[in-house]
Amino acid sequence: MTGPAAGVNMMGYGNMEQVTAGIHFRLRARAFIVAESPQGARFAFVNLDAGMASQLVNIKVLERLKSRYGNLYKEDNVAISGIHTHAGPGGYLQYLLYSITSLGFVQQSFDAIVTAIEQSIVQAHENLKPGSIFINKGDLRNAGINRSPSAYLFNPAEERARYPTNVDTEMTLLKFVDQQSGKSVGAFSWFPTHGTSMSRDNKLISGDNKGAAARFFEDWFTSTTKPSSKPINNSTISSNTLLEVAQQNKSTGGKPCGKTTSQDFKVRKNDGSRFVGAFCQSNVGDVTPNVLGAFCTDTGLPCDFNRSSCHGDDRLCVGRGPGYPDEIVSTKIIGQRQFQKAVDLFKSAKEKLTGKIDFRQAYLNFTDIEVELEGNQVVKTCPAALGPGFAAGTTDGPGVFGFQQGDTEINEMWKEVRNFLKEPSQYQVDCQKPKAVLLSSGEMFVPYAWAPAILPIQMLRLGNFIILSVPGEFTTMAGRRLREAVKDTLVSNGNGEFDDDTHIVIAGLTNTYSQYITTFEEYKQQRYEAASTLYGPHTLSAYIQEFNKLAKAMARGESNFKGHPPPDLTSVQLRYLADLYGDSPPPGLNFGDMKQDVTLPKSGSFAKGDRVNASFWSANPRYDLLTEGTFAVVEMLQGKKWVPAYDDDDFSLYFKWKIDDSFYGLATIEWEVPEEASSGVYRLRHFGSANETNNSPTKYYTGASSAFKVS
Repeated sequence: MTGPAAGVNMMGYGNMEQVTAGIHFRLRARAFIVAESPQGARFAFVNLDAGMASQLVNIKVLERLKSRYGNLYKEDNVAISGIHTHAGPGGYLQYLLYSITSLGFVQQSFDAIVTAIEQSIVQAHENLKPGSIFINKGDLRNAGINRSPSAYLFNPAEERARYPTNVDTEMTLLKFVDQQSGKSVGAFSWFPTHGTSMSRDNKLISGDNKGAAARFFEDWFTSTTKPSSKPINNSTISSNTLLEVAQQNKSTGGKPCGKTTSQDFKVRKNDGSRFVGAFCQSNVGDVTPNVLGAFCTDTGLPCDFNRSSCHGDDRLCVGRGPGYPDEIVSTKIIGQRQFQKAVDLFKSAKEKLTGKIDFRQAYLNFTDIEVELEGNQVVKTCPAALGPGFAAGTTDGPGVFGFQQGDTEINEMWKEVRNFLKEPSQYQVDCQKPKAVLLSSGEMFVPYAWAPAILPIQMLRLGNFIILSVPGEFTTMAGRRLREAVKDTLVSNGNGEFDDDTHIVIAGLTNTYSQYITTFEEYKQQRYEAASTLYGPHTLSAYIQEFNKLAKAMARGESNFKGHPPPDLTSVQLRYLADLYGDSPPPGLNFGDMKQDVTLPKSGSFAKGDRVNASFWSANPRYDLLTEGTFAVVEMLQGKKWVPAYDDDDFSLYFKWKIDDSFYGLATIEWEVPEEASSGVYRLRHFGSANETNNSPTKYYTGASSAFKVS
């Protein structure tokens, strides 16, 4: 599901300058379907290497599934969940607030995601077979810390005393085993840590630490269960297509490859039979992977504890990952830690899940829910709004100067800016307190809605394993309260079907995105997470109340009130990202010709750990995303044939694209020679496509560097 690799703003940090400029490794949609029988109850769970789910994506995926399967897959039994990487192309959400930095809706980004989700479900559907599912849990204590510990301390002391840490450290894993062969076919795990190992300055598409963990897990499983058919350990190319293309053009220049079409570049097509390992997000709201903590960039000292600022400047307070100052190393380390824990749980999983498959889902208008608190006090949720702490950003990605986390006042200048956009109603001001309303997004409808009003909540049951699909980022304590409340409701209404051993996980950022959910107490401090809790101080209480209704209906075998579905805003989307109108290389050159060949070291050969670079004249990668394909390959000479070894889905190979000083496109392939690489002769190869004019057909090209030796 890798979207446009050039010129599209990334979703997550809200940084206008963070636009895609290459690929760290590719993004994927991973799905599992469980069914009681070929015609029985079932549900599908899809894990996306994306920042979050999207209401419009869900709408269009369900339309496609309906055209294929009728009413087999619907909104109540399909969950689509994002891992929260901040390094994927944006422009795929339908509310204006989330598409401002991407210059509106980006059709190519949207289509890549929708098609990948559809295909992952189709593959899972076509490969359904009798099997067993095992569950296992274990602690992972070094992959996340609390980035708002001062807010966590606002929670009652007696409640905090029940937990050993201020973040959830438990990973829950499902292991899927084919009944006939006894072989494992996949594993999905849930664990909370933000997808912010890659910084707000990164411009390479990446699945961040969870996407990395999935790659490591899938590669590990492949390498331990069958002999590799590739020339190098951990290589993942499984097709001869690239070899055939390479043989068509043995020169180092970038001549077009005869009748080459886009299909010649499809090297990773999955028939649904490969092992699938997914690392899903949970109650991640206040959990950061930057586990060394937050420090002032000017002094190196820790930031202000309550405000996460340095001398009053939020921009100077930045979290550090375990590989600091190298964000890619940090991504790898946090990914490896999740992968290693998942392997441990996978190997030792023995508890078999049995029982019913069931599901409940409802649409709720979160701007106006009556919530009954203890003592029969009735309160309401509010129209969506953001506070000044939102503008301050977090230690993972600092925001705008002039704001700090914890702000409950807005200066007069920013009030004028706010009022120019939309002055909040007095009802909104009163409802959101103690949040000061910086942006009343729930009251803004020009040119169309800025924030969602109708949200889905969903429960999926697999025996005594329950998934709570939530459309936002619950903080640690908010997630704990929701899980406990749902379990109590299930146990007290289930006639013995549920007990203290019932497993409950939160699947965060699922089906829609509506930012954060803090506890009532955390809301008082108005750090970033509270300032981004859209629907006011009683948002969590509303979730607990409404999920309890679903839990009661599920436990009693009853139906529930479904509510009204959200709008489809496709027709009103703004689209300001410039289209491509044709591309050409410098005069006298072809796309694929080299600008800079590999520079050999003095020794004449590269060693493990060295970096090998070559650059090629290249068209914009947006002409063809080469889905299931690659823009870059490392090939190894075997006999007289060049055989693909690594591509742009591998951690060791980087594809970078930019406009050079002469305003022509330039692709750079950079390979960090892995420790496990075999000694031999290699070369770098680039693949791409271009249109000469807006109406001309797409042409595909390739080019290769000179050969070099690795010893």
